[in-house]
Amino acid sequence: MNPAIKIAAVLLRLFLGSLMVYGGIQKFKKPTPEPIEVLDRAVKFSAPDDEGTLQKILYISGAKQTGYFWQVLGVCELLFGILLLIQGTGFIGAVFLLPITLHIFLFHLFLEADELGELIKTGIFFLINILLVLNEKNKWKHLLWIKPF
Repeated sequence: MNPAIKIAAVLLRLFLGSLMVYGGIQKFKKPTPEPIEVLDRAVKFSAPDDEGTLQKILYISGAKQTGYFWQVLGVCELLFGILLLIQGTGFIGAVFLLPITLHIFLFHLFLEADELGELIKTGIFFLINILLVLNEKNKWKHLLWIKPF
């Protein structure tokens, strides 16, 4: 493999891994809001022109109100980010992060479509993740076609 591609892959792995570790830690920084706080905040954005903001508030708050989903997401971002940062486990970290980076991108695509900068940024994160998995195709390409005999 070309040395420039190897260096680029390492840099992209370190970038995405550190971003996920940071995002995972941030999930535990603020306490979970009480349901009444969420309701009060949602009422402030009940006008028709604030529908997008209301959807984002309800989605994120709903994930936090479950009592587990927001924390599980944070643990997964943290763990898979660490796996991505470690040389020997980078591939498995990239594979496990695919649904998470896809989810982040789709969140911005459907709930923040007017924020073009955020959409491009999260699209780049998802693209980096895809490139990291494709860069290691020799490790998984045999799973796509299994010869019966």
